[in-house]
Amino acid sequence: MTTQTSLINAASAEFIQAFNTFKETGDFLALTQPFERGLENQENASLTFPLAQATAKLLDIGVLVIEPNELAQPLKNIVISSGIHGNETAPIEIVNQILQDIVQGRRQVAHRTLFIIGNPVSMNISKRFAVENLNRLFCGKYKDIAQCYEKERAEKLETYVSNFFNHVGSNFAKNDATTYHYDLHTAIRPSQHEKFAIYPYQGDKPWDKEQLAFMRACGVNTILFGHAPSGTFSYYSSANFSAHAFTVELGKVRGFGENDMSKFAAAYNTLSAFVSNEAIELKPFDNADFNLFKVLGDITKYTEEFKLNIADDVSNFTGYPAGTLLAEDEQNYQTSHEGESIVFPNANVGIGQRAALMVIPCEL
Repeated sequence: MTTQTSLINAASAEFIQAFNTFKETGDFLALTQPFERGLENQENASLTFPLAQATAKLLDIGVLVIEPNELAQPLKNIVISSGIHGNETAPIEIVNQILQDIVQGRRQVAHRTLFIIGNPVSMNISKRFAVENLNRLFCGKYKDIAQCYEKERAEKLETYVSNFFNHVGSNFAKNDATTYHYDLHTAIRPSQHEKFAIYPYQGDKPWDKEQLAFMRACGVNTILFGHAPSGTFSYYSSANFSAHAFTVELGKVRGFGENDMSKFAAAYNTLSAFVSNEAIELKPFDNADFNLFKVLGDITKYTEEFKLNIADDVSNFTGYPAGTLLAEDEQNYQTSHEGESIVFPNANVGIGQRAALMVIPCEL
């Protein structure tokens, strides 16, 4: 596989051949990998093509919007993103499977849907990111860092999502559709609860129990309730467009070809049915069906002397007794609740960034 080091002309013979192949196969990954940096001169190329009862348009490498010819009711605008961290391959493969079904005519799209592979450059080097953690750069936080691929990509992805929810370039006038954004990930570490989701901070808005039931239908019954605004992709859509949004962790990071896709069947089937307006049986919310956690706060890395006092193989949701010294730095972190648990521990982050989340169980 060869990759481009700069933008490729959308009218070039190499890209046109790959795009025409995609229109037959729906293999979005195969279209994305060779042209990782993105497209130039999109305006001069024909990047729109018909599907059964819908129209697809490639907005950029890794960014495809599909609009049905007639919108299902009630109206929904849906974003399904993957690959914001390039080494998290299972979500990319889920999106790829859904798009292959759609393009090859096995499934029809009933709601406006935007599909995203977020970080093709880091995907091609099998790393979480190339220079900066893309999932810390949304809500304009990309403006605060030096020029790099992730800075450019965050700004572009914000624009694509904003235009999508605002119906810029759409065949339909902006409507009162309900908005959704499911940002699919896998975690660096194993987890005591294999699949879990972060429900972004909602301010004064209540947590939506029907959306929690939807997560359960996707095979995800462990939920962390966000405690503050953040720079994540799902929070961007939630905060700016009132989207029902989640960062969905579907298991552990593995390379392409190493994922047991049967483990993601619930997510794949539920998301496929959702964009197709097929019936999804949601069980009414019951606390007993979930593992719910509220976030006490972050452990932040303040200096290079930061030390995280946990083993390298500690799983997400490992609990500690009250009084345990978990982090040493300018500000130490000592647990204050019995059974306080750690999520996303990672000492190898930048200065000023989150090195872990600390959570305790809760109920709604």
